Amino acid sequence: MTSRRTRDRLVQRLKDNGIQSEVVLEQIRNVPRHLFVDEALASRAYEDTALPIGLGQTISQPWVVARMTEALLENFEGETVLEIGTGCGYQTAVLAPLVKKIYTVERLPELMRKTRRRLREIDIYNVQFRVGDGWEGWPKYAPYDGIIVAAAAPELPEKLLQQLAPNGRMIIPVGPPRYQDLLQVTRRDDHFEEVSLGAVCFVPLVHGK
Repeated sequence: MTSRRTRDRLVQRLKDNGIQSEVVLEQIRNVPRHLFVDEALASRAYEDTALPIGLGQTISQPWVVARMTEALLENFEGETVLEIGTGCGYQTAVLAPLVKKIYTVERLPELMRKTRRRLREIDIYNVQFRVGDGWEGWPKYAPYDGIIVAAAAPELPEKLLQQLAPNGRMIIPVGPPRYQDLLQVTRRDDHFEEVSLGAVCFVPLVHGK
C-alpha cells in the first residue's frame, strides 16, 4: 500500500480534483504519508481522506494539504513561512523542501515531540519548532512571507494578520465547527485582500497551550 503505483493513483486523483502545481504534486508523491499515521492505519495512508492521529487531532486530507500549499506558493517570492498547527508534521513535510525556513507552532507538547523526531528521521532540518498558542503566532521571527493555518478559526486572528509581511499571504480556514471557508488573505499597504478557496472542515484553532 506504499508502492509507487499507490502514490501515483493518489496524485492522479488530486489532479482530477483540480490540483495543478506539478511541484506540489511531486511532493505529495514523495512524502511517505504512511509514516505520519498510526501503523494500524498505514494501509489507508494514500487514500485522499483525513485520518485520526490521536489526541483528538487528524492528519489532513491530501487534497487539502495540496490545495493549501499550492495557494500559498503561487507566485511566492519569500523565504519564511509560519505554520500554525504542526500536528503530525505531514503538511510541514510537504512544504519544507519548497521554502527556505518554516517556523511551526503546536499547542500539544506530546504531539510536537513525536513530530520533531519524525521529521528529523526523514532528513527535514529547515523547521524550527515551538509549543505555544497558535492564536499568538510567533512574534519573535515576524514578519513572515507566508502563514499557513491547519486549524479553523471563527474569525481571522488579528495577531497573525499583524505578523504577515507586506504582500505576504496567509491560508486559513475560517468559520464555525464542521464547515469553514478556506481563505487566501494577502496583506497590501493599508488593507487585507481575501479570496475564498472553497469549503473545508478542520479541527478548531484552540486558545492557550
